[in-house]
Amino acid sequence: MLHRANVRPWLVLVLSLLISFGVWHWAENILVPANTADALAKGTPIGNNSDLYPRWLGSREALLHHRDPYGADVTREIQTGFFGRPLDPSRPSDPPFQESFVYPLYVIFLMAPTVTLRFGTVQHIFRWLLLFMTGCSVPLWMYAIGFRLRPLLTIAGIVLVLSSFPTVVEFHMENLAALALFFLAAGAAAAAHNWLVLSGFLFAFATVKPDVTGLIVLWFLLWSVARWRDRKRLICSFAGTMAVLVIAAEAVSPHWIPRFLRAVREYPAYGADPSVVQLFLPSFVAKVAIAALVCALCAVCWRWRKAAPGSEEFAWALAWVSAVTIGILPKVAAYNQPVLLPALLVLLAQRKTIWNAGSIARSFAQAALACQLWQWVAAIVLSLCSLLVSATSLHSFAMVPEYTLFSLSALTLLTVIAVTYSQWRTEGIYAHQP
Repeated sequence: MLHRANVRPWLVLVLSLLISFGVWHWAENILVPANTADALAKGTPIGNNSDLYPRWLGSREALLHHRDPYGADVTREIQTGFFGRPLDPSRPSDPPFQESFVYPLYVIFLMAPTVTLRFGTVQHIFRWLLLFMTGCSVPLWMYAIGFRLRPLLTIAGIVLVLSSFPTVVEFHMENLAALALFFLAAGAAAAAHNWLVLSGFLFAFATVKPDVTGLIVLWFLLWSVARWRDRKRLICSFAGTMAVLVIAAEAVSPHWIPRFLRAVREYPAYGADPSVVQLFLPSFVAKVAIAALVCALCAVCWRWRKAAPGSEEFAWALAWVSAVTIGILPKVAAYNQPVLLPALLVLLAQRKTIWNAGSIARSFAQAALACQLWQWVAAIVLSLCSLLVSATSLHSFAMVPEYTLFSLSALTLLTVIAVTYSQWRTEGIYAHQP
């Protein structure tokens, strides 16, 4: 008879595969058709609807035709491809946001191998490549935080991450967030393994999405400065790679930095959203909370700046930076949510610490788990219902699984804060005992 410890990983893997089947069946047969039907009913223009397209077209025009990817003419072409036609402000059905090339110009070097291909081919390649990179990020983050599981459980974890709503959205929209986060995870794992030159190189490429990856990169730079003699190779590698990328981009399109910064300044007028904190708090309170979070993050990072790679302090610092990033990021798009993955893995790895941290921390962690379970269970229920009734009749319920998406981010942040406060409070009590 097989030992229970040997059977359990197989059961977890089978369960994760069943969840995956349910989520993807819901996405392909209910969610996507429902969104398409809703767009058609509202008269919303539909083109390729790919976030990859602005980056691909801008790269093609910059590299092959020496045009400015930030220019109004290229932006108009981007909108024509993404929406199927240029946007018309006089049409109430047209979305208020536009699509444009709001990335550092050196992203063109990542897109360079694709600029001579048809976009349909590029889209198909990236759809699966980004899915693969999302899956690879899981064991890389696990290695970085010192979280070790049996191989079958790790595979099950990868399957579950690939069965989350953010991954579904990434698969269909092909946003480069998955690529940037893969570089970030690989850089963190390389730093934990003391491959500091490789780590700095990877972090430089992660800055193609500076809004998503910036805080984590800054944390690793502070971590490196804190032990300059031992970790200076990371900073030197990062600075050297960034210099090469910026100078090479300047050679392709001179004076691109002011144009990029202007595009960034204009972006909030048409492409930004409230942050997760702003979703749950009144405007003024949210601003105060964001300022407090940034101050708390600075204090946490300063305290743990010398943490050994793979240590518990190193892991909690990563949890803090990733959780605060998703909390204050002024773009609540689902494809950015995987930046929360280090924090979620730390909470899973430190579940005993959370249990001992008090009822508040436990309640937040349990609520966060419930939010994720809701997404999976709701998607599976809808998938099962589609076997009994037509998928079209379920369109009005298609978005139900994602109702807890941003609550998961908020509760994860609150759990990280509560556990850290509990730990520091306990340390303070012991420190004052005679």
